Amino acid sequence: MKKSKLFYSFLILSALILAEPVMALDLQQARSQGIIAEQANGYVTVIKNSPEATKLANEVNAARTQEYQRISKENGQPVDVVAKIAAGEIARKLNAGK
Repeated sequence: MKKSKLFYSFLILSALILAEPVMALDLQQARSQGIIAEQANGYVTVIKNSPEATKLANEVNAARTQEYQRISKENGQPVDVVAKIAAGEIARKLNAGK
C-alpha cells in the first residue's frame, strides 16, 4: 500500500513540476535556454545568473520543498530520499520529451 501511495504522490508531483505556472520566464523555457538546470538532488540550480532566473529557481525549489515534505510525511521517507526519487522521475520525463 505504501509503494502505491508513493507512486501516486510522485505522479502528482510530476504533474505539478511539468505544469509550472506561466511567468515571464517559465521553467521549461529556462531549461531549454540553459538558464536553469535540474540537479540530482531534486532541485533546480541557476546556470546563467539573473534576477529573473534566481527568482524562478527560488520559487520552483520552494514549491518542490513543500511537496517533498508532504510526500515524506505521508510515506514515512526522509525528505532527501523523496527529493532524489523525484529527481530521477523528472529526468526520465524530460528525457522522454514530456
